[in-house]
Amino acid sequence: MTSPPKSPLQPVDSLDRRPRLAVHKLSSCDGCQLALLNAGASLLRLAERFDIVHFAEAGIIDVDAEADIALVEGSVSTAEEAERIQTIRARSRWLMPIGACATAGGPQALKNLANAEAWIASSYPEPQHIDARPTADAVAAHVHVELELPGCPVSTPQVLAALASLLAGATPLAEQDKICLDCKRRGQVCVLVTQDAPCLGPITVTGCGALCPSLGRACYGCYGPAENPEVATLAQRFAELGLDAEAVKRRFLFQQSGAAPFQQLLREWHPKPRAGSATASVDQGSSMTSEDRDHSMISASGEDEDD
Repeated sequence: MTSPPKSPLQPVDSLDRRPRLAVHKLSSCDGCQLALLNAGASLLRLAERFDIVHFAEAGIIDVDAEADIALVEGSVSTAEEAERIQTIRARSRWLMPIGACATAGGPQALKNLANAEAWIASSYPEPQHIDARPTADAVAAHVHVELELPGCPVSTPQVLAALASLLAGATPLAEQDKICLDCKRRGQVCVLVTQDAPCLGPITVTGCGALCPSLGRACYGCYGPAENPEVATLAQRFAELGLDAEAVKRRFLFQQSGAAPFQQLLREWHPKPRAGSATASVDQGSSMTSEDRDHSMISASGEDEDD
């Protein structure tokens, strides 16, 4: 989550008009827009404080409107979207990507790890008519953004809190707590410890209220990596639980494949052999000096003779 360096708006009382708010959609499932619509009475109060100039899911359509704050849902996955995000940036004072797709590419960014053209060709009889870029990117990969709000979907309270701060001329606070802290506050039993579940809670920023662990399920990392995530350490723990290397990497990449710490895991991480395994024994033997090996062999030989 990117912390803005300063407030983008004057305090609302000093403006001669209501601030303008736009909500744009790129490649996405519309879940983050629906999260805003589901705000109920809070959305009505938001409409009293902002002039909502574009929000297609709510029936307000003006894609070219200028806005003080633009919320953007979805990844940049087509050539048209790559052009449109530039236009949105030029017509917005502050740009705020919302949700996993806009902040890290989302599930559709999994195609970045494969041959996207081959996938399309195998699915459509006339793939030349499909407008798709080779990669699905986060908004910040194309334009400068002031604030990112992750999640799948985005946390409605976090969006409303950020907008309220901006209205007051204050800087929104970046959430940095991990899911594990949410579980402890709620008195929930750790599924990683008690069930050996491959839970991403130790490295995922909070925002969902620890929803999956509260239901006895492992966290999927929808909100992306928290501050200083120990990704390699958790990956090694998953390997010790029995997941093979590819399964471990898929666990991290499912929702947030574009997140930098997870990309680093994909490039650099290899599981360490478990203590007591045949591989560990071989590695241990290879690290011995010749004198150590000779001594070990002599000792073993002596034991055999004694037997």
